[in-house]
Amino acid sequence: MDYVFIVMGLIGLFLGGEALVRGSVNVARRLSISPLIIGLTVVGFGTSTPELLVSVQAALQGAPDIAVGNVIGSCVANLLLILGVTSLVTPIRIVGATLRRDTAVMVAAGLVLVPLFAIGEIGRWAGGVLVAGLAFYLIWAVLTPGDHRPEEDGQSDPQMPVLTALLWIGFGFAALLFGAQFLVEGSVAIARDFGVSEAFIGLTIVAVGTSLPELATSLVAAFRRQTAIAIGNVVGSNIFNILGILGVTAIVRPIPVAPRFLTFDLPVLIVASLVVTGLILRQPQIGRVTGGLLLIGYVVYVIAAR
Repeated sequence: MDYVFIVMGLIGLFLGGEALVRGSVNVARRLSISPLIIGLTVVGFGTSTPELLVSVQAALQGAPDIAVGNVIGSCVANLLLILGVTSLVTPIRIVGATLRRDTAVMVAAGLVLVPLFAIGEIGRWAGGVLVAGLAFYLIWAVLTPGDHRPEEDGQSDPQMPVLTALLWIGFGFAALLFGAQFLVEGSVAIARDFGVSEAFIGLTIVAVGTSLPELATSLVAAFRRQTAIAIGNVVGSNIFNILGILGVTAIVRPIPVAPRFLTFDLPVLIVASLVVTGLILRQPQIGRVTGGLLLIGYVVYVIAAR
């Protein structure tokens, strides 16, 4: 049954990714909202819902390594695995100055975790500060959308009514949520049968499993030539993972942080964030060669994480 869960999960993730992108693009067109802003907010935060549920559940069940590892591992997977695979499908075009601002927020969010991890626990007060930071970022992003223009996806899909597009988005969220749940349950059960540690499960199996909505959504967006949604999804998800998921989880229950997260996994996340930010600042697009290097970097991280 564990393998059946994995197959069901993959089907749900890709169906959900297609529905979410289709609905989000139509909302952006109907309301004249930048696809990047849609990717950073609605899509980016929506596809992070599985990480939120998994981390809160893990904290409540006394498995803090899975809760923290899920967030850090998902962020690393977003930057190296998802951007790498997506750019192999089609080069990701960098658009506008707002994306540079958002990657700077992503880097700053990672740096904020350094003193919290050094303390050895993310308490409720720290969780409240993280959530407040997320709220400030959301207000900032909505009030200063930047100079982005909607991308042409080269397809002749007729525009949907806003209500229909919202129904597509809702279906996409639901399919992503159930797909991720099936995939994580099956993967974790199989991993534990092989005697893998909880920290490694959280950083890899659970992190990749809960990041598959982002992967599915970014791949679908890439196939539909909506690269602004693809990269906005990754950056928005990382901001929500760090500020929203760790913040909410810590408010529900303070999270002890194992030393390995401070000495190894968090530095990898910060370096990966800086690398991607550097690519966005210096290059007009993330091409296939760069995507391949990001993917190799993720494989090296997974091997070293053991």
